[in-house]
Amino acid sequence: MTSTDTPHSAAETADPTLEADVFARGCHSRMALQNATGRWGALALAALNEGPYRFSALRRRVDGVSERMLSQTLQTLERDGLVHREVLETIPPKVEYSLTELGADVAEKITALIELLESQVPKIVASQTEYDARGQ
Repeated sequence: MTSTDTPHSAAETADPTLEADVFARGCHSRMALQNATGRWGALALAALNEGPYRFSALRRRVDGVSERMLSQTLQTLERDGLVHREVLETIPPKVEYSLTELGADVAEKITALIELLESQVPKIVASQTEYDARGQ
């Protein structure tokens, strides 16, 4: 087996001297972008931008997400350094999620995008209706 046949993780093969470029296939920022802007990642970050949440309250806030999917999303966002998970020393123990400093910066931008889209819903619906009427 040659060195090219040996599997390597992205961290082992990434060159830390390279400039971040989300358009480059191997760039770490691409996966972080996907995690933060995916359906559940964006909604979880936007909700946490309102303040810390315990898991069950966050699940209620992000209507429609399954327990499993929210758990996976939060783990991914924690791994990316956007979310902080804290186990509260209570009986029974409770877990609270909040944004890191980086997470707060990202969540601020996502929240701004959400607010822009929400403010333009009438135009979006009109465009969708027009498109659908064309039989596309």
